[in-house]
Amino acid sequence: MRIGFLFNHDQIHQVAHSLPIAMALVEIGFGGKIVVATTNAALAAEVRRIGGAHIGSTIEHVELEPSPLSRRVDALLGKVVPAGKLLIYRDNLAFFRGLDVLVVAEKTSLILKKRYGLTNLGIVHTRHGAGDRAIGFNKASACFDHVLCSGPKIRDRLVQEAGMAPEAITIVGYPKFDLVRETRQVSFLPTVEQVVLYNPHPSPHLSSWYRHGHGVFEQFLGRADQGLLFAPHVMLFQRQYVVTIDRLTVDRAGEIPPRFLRGDNIKVDLGSRASTDMSYTLSADVYLGDASSQVYEFLLRPRPCIFLNTHGHEWHGDPNFRHWTAGEVITRPEELPQALERAEELHATRYRTVQQDLFAQSFDLQDTPSSIRAANAVAAFAERRRRDNRHLKLVPA
Repeated sequence: MRIGFLFNHDQIHQVAHSLPIAMALVEIGFGGKIVVATTNAALAAEVRRIGGAHIGSTIEHVELEPSPLSRRVDALLGKVVPAGKLLIYRDNLAFFRGLDVLVVAEKTSLILKKRYGLTNLGIVHTRHGAGDRAIGFNKASACFDHVLCSGPKIRDRLVQEAGMAPEAITIVGYPKFDLVRETRQVSFLPTVEQVVLYNPHPSPHLSSWYRHGHGVFEQFLGRADQGLLFAPHVMLFQRQYVVTIDRLTVDRAGEIPPRFLRGDNIKVDLGSRASTDMSYTLSADVYLGDASSQVYEFLLRPRPCIFLNTHGHEWHGDPNFRHWTAGEVITRPEELPQALERAEELHATRYRTVQQDLFAQSFDLQDTPSSIRAANAVAAFAERRRRDNRHLKLVPA
């Protein structure tokens, strides 16, 4: 039995969501082969960093390579669309055919079944985040053979909106949290009293950045008491253009004017490891965002939240904006100073209990580590596939 874990992305943010499961498979004594595959140097380095001594010993590491033609295509189109990410499957079909089960944190890998006919390959989706965006519950989710989810909120929407069979879903908690149990808070802006983490999403039809991002920076210029930690979703500045498929939109993230980069009260991070390992969500005093699922990681320790409704969404009662019930919703950056003044009081009197309920619905955390629960679910799924395949071979044609 060969179980593969694939990391195929421009950035490293998905690694922490499923690599802990591969490591936990070793811990529970899984008897088959565990293989981790990466598609670029950054992913390979992150796998080695998190996996430590496991990588190359108890876990095989394979670095998948694109063909020369795919490299040329990606050089032409890669600044706009993830051509290399799509072509890597075609270029490495022999590797994928050699697996019994593939564990992924994204949906692109469904191409192996839909385009390349690998119907015997069992694909398990770990998801990456516990957010509320509708795209996380579209019909593509039901194309996986099994889905691991973090809590009842996710399971219920997968059943109701994606049409998944309840038996094809296992609630396992959040393996990423297992990696930060001992992480200590870091003071990234030590000279200020209150640090605001601004974490806009890349999708142009949801993000506050394109219209209001510079306005947010303006509110912190010259402030000695408040600091801005700008750590957007790592894909916001990854390409020259941001293209979204859930609602076809195209926009440019643009540049950050140099005047916003001066001063001890502003820190900008467009995609370092700290943007993905919860360093910022654990350390900030206030969360400011729009549609990023990172707000739920911030709620691991309840604190004030503020949301920018840049696009005038009718969000009340909309499950895709359920996280906006965790704090005050404003419509313009000019409202931010007043919102920050009342943030602590509103949090204490109105939003703390809401946040705790949202967190409980999003994350089913137990004494058993989430990665162990997920590993047991993957091992059980693999065993069911093995039994079913053996049965099919024994049935006469």
